[in-house]
Amino acid sequence: MARTDERFREAFNEALDLCKTMTAGDHLPSENDLAKRLDVSRTVVRAILEKLQDAKIITWVGRQKQLLRTPGDKDRLEVQTGQITEQQLERQFLDWILRFDVAPGTALNVAKLRRQFSVTPQMLHEFLASLSRFGLVRRRPKGGWQLLGFTPEFAIELSEFRMILELNAVSHLVRLPPEDPIWARLDELERKHRALAAEIDERFHDFSLLDEEFHTLIGSAVRNRFAAEFQKIVALIFHYHFQWDKTLERQRNEAAIGEHLRLIAALKARDVAAAQTAMTDHLSTSKQTLLSSLRVHALA
Repeated sequence: MARTDERFREAFNEALDLCKTMTAGDHLPSENDLAKRLDVSRTVVRAILEKLQDAKIITWVGRQKQLLRTPGDKDRLEVQTGQITEQQLERQFLDWILRFDVAPGTALNVAKLRRQFSVTPQMLHEFLASLSRFGLVRRRPKGGWQLLGFTPEFAIELSEFRMILELNAVSHLVRLPPEDPIWARLDELERKHRALAAEIDERFHDFSLLDEEFHTLIGSAVRNRFAAEFQKIVALIFHYHFQWDKTLERQRNEAAIGEHLRLIAALKARDVAAAQTAMTDHLSTSKQTLLSSLRVHALA
C-alpha cells in the first residue's frame, strides 16, 4: 500500500471517529478546521468528504456538511501499519505523562499522538477510553481528549485503592493449594530478591523491574478481569516513579527488598495476618516514596 493511500485511509478513519462524537443533523467543521484536526491538506479533506458522502454518512452542499448517520465499524478502511502492541502503547504513553512532558488540563492532539506512538486512531481511542476510567484523561464536551494529569491527589487515591486490591490479593494467595504454579514463581522471585540484595551496590537500579514483577505476581492470585486491568496501570505508574527521585535510591531499594522478603516469608508460611501487615507496611512506604518523587520531579 502506498504511503499516500495509507495516510488517506488513516485520516478517513479519524474523520469517522469525529463523526462518532456527533449526532445526526450536526454540521461538520470547516475544511480548514478538518485539515488541521486530521493533519492533512484540504485536497485530502475534500477526498474524505466525498467518500463520506458516497457512503451516505454526510450530505455535502457547498460549505454545509451535515451528518446523516453515525458511522459503524464496517465503514472503516483497512490500514496496514507496523504499529506497536497495546502493552507498548501503555508504557510509552504513561512514560510520557509521568515525566510531565505536558501539563494537566492540556488538550491532547490525537493526530500527533497517533503518529508519535505509531498506532491506529481506533487503537489510540480505545486506549484513551480505558485511561479515562482511572481519571488520567477525560473526553472533552465538544470532542477530543484532555489530560487531567498525575497529581498528588491522584497518587493518594491510587495508593489507597492499590492497598484494597493488594490486601485482597494477599488473602487469596495464601489460600491457594501447594500445587498452584504461583508458589514456584514466588520461590523464583525470592531467589531474585536475595541475589539482588547480595549485589545491591552494583545493581540497585534493577529493583524497579523486580518490584513490578513482584506485585504483578501477587495481583495474579485474584482471577478478576477488572482487578487485573487496574493492577496493570498501577504497576506501570509505580514502576516509573522509581525513576524520578534518585535521592537515597540505593538505600530505598535495599529497604524495599527487605519488605518484599518479609512479605514472601509470611505468604509461604500461609500466615494471612502477617502477610497483610507486611503488605500494609510496604504499600505505606511506597505511597510516601511516590509522593516524595512527585515533589522532587515537580521542583526539577
